[in-house]
Amino acid sequence: MAPALVWLTALMVVPCALVLALAFFRRGIYGGIDYTFTLENFGLVFDPLYAGIFLKSARIAGTATLIAVVIGYAAAYAIAAAPRRWQPIFLFFAVLPFWSNYLIRTYAWIVLLNREGLITQLLRWFGYTGEPPSMLYTEGAVIAGLVYNYLPFVILACYAPLSRLNPELAEASRDLGASAATTFRRVILPLTVPGIAAGAVFVFVLSIGNFVTPALLGGGRFQMIGNLVYDQFLTANDWPFGAALAMALIAIMLLVLMLQALAADRAAGRAAEASGGADG
Repeated sequence: MAPALVWLTALMVVPCALVLALAFFRRGIYGGIDYTFTLENFGLVFDPLYAGIFLKSARIAGTATLIAVVIGYAAAYAIAAAPRRWQPIFLFFAVLPFWSNYLIRTYAWIVLLNREGLITQLLRWFGYTGEPPSMLYTEGAVIAGLVYNYLPFVILACYAPLSRLNPELAEASRDLGASAATTFRRVILPLTVPGIAAGAVFVFVLSIGNFVTPALLGGGRFQMIGNLVYDQFLTANDWPFGAALAMALIAIMLLVLMLQALAADRAAGRAAEASGGADG
């Protein structure tokens, strides 16, 4: 394990420690760092202005996560229910967007959503003659971009437990008189919670710290926490406050990962009990 531990320490632990250390200093008069110890940066994180940006970022990331989980789980369920020979092909198409650059995928949404884009042209082809709808540079456009870019993570995370699910459990449920909806709600869904939780964590963690999608599809009309951190480091030249914001964001991510681990442990216990009951 030594090579892996050295790699993680050098490229993750040490950089995070350096960012944390920066958060305890002041911004210089002309930018940069004044090595005077202070806790003001962490107090400023809880200022209503910046706390509001955190809450807005969490709301946008949460909405994108919910949509991605619903769509991704349905897609993963359909793939797992397909014949075995077709499943690799469907998975290939699910991850095909990853073959292109993230920026290219995001710019594609600009082509789709702008006032002279493909969606507007399609509406006019169907006979719509009114004012083109304002779809680009909105919160909805940002959410759509986040869902599209991170949806494959959810599909893969949900497909794994669905493909390993023992079909005898669902069969036993139906034999005992449960409907298809009841079997899904009380047997299939609880046993696939780890995959759902993993996919949700992927989308939420990557979305809440994202700054490219809000900048391109939001047009700079509103900020998420990733944009705020970016601006502090590269525009305001306030590295200490940017470091404090970054550490607050990391703390949120760690909390989400901890909750996901707890949900996975509980689901694993239920799966073991279900398997024991089925064997009996």
